[in-house]
Amino acid sequence: MKIKKKTKLKPEDWIKGGFRALSSGGAQAIRIEAIAREMKVSKGSFYWHFKDVAALKRAMLEHWAKLATFDIITDLSGSNITPKEQLETIIKISAGEGAADYGGLKVEGAIRNWAQHDKMAAKVFKKVEKARLQFLEDVFANADKKNSAQNARIFYAGLIGFEHLAVQGLANMEADMNKLLEVLL
Repeated sequence: MKIKKKTKLKPEDWIKGGFRALSSGGAQAIRIEAIAREMKVSKGSFYWHFKDVAALKRAMLEHWAKLATFDIITDLSGSNITPKEQLETIIKISAGEGAADYGGLKVEGAIRNWAQHDKMAAKVFKKVEKARLQFLEDVFANADKKNSAQNARIFYAGLIGFEHLAVQGLANMEADMNKLLEVLL
């Protein structure tokens, strides 16, 4: 008989579980018991990493802001690629499967909904949106576009809209965003 070795869960495992719960059921679905059941573990390990659900939610928001915004901005800002290539990279990241462990394409919309009803989420969300828009404006300005702020807003609105449509199976986010980028540049 082969004994299965237990894997020690890390805080990121619970954060990913929290995002999957958020993506499938909204902020009210971020519950320790439900996440533990989905992960097929006992809820005891949760308390090794987090004091309570509020602590998990704070960690989720911090993790999302860092991973889905500030790390990307840092990486792209430090790269030697053209503004067009930076925008194409953002499209690939946004449309890609990188967020599958976090709930896939649904996660950004779920965070957006969460921010409408929760002050802590709203504060982090606004900070992220401002940083994303400023970065996009800088990229469009580096592409010698006169309407860089407006182009940044149009591009970002396209990401949000096509993401929503893609979740419904009504758009090909990457192809549609690349077409929008062609128009903007």
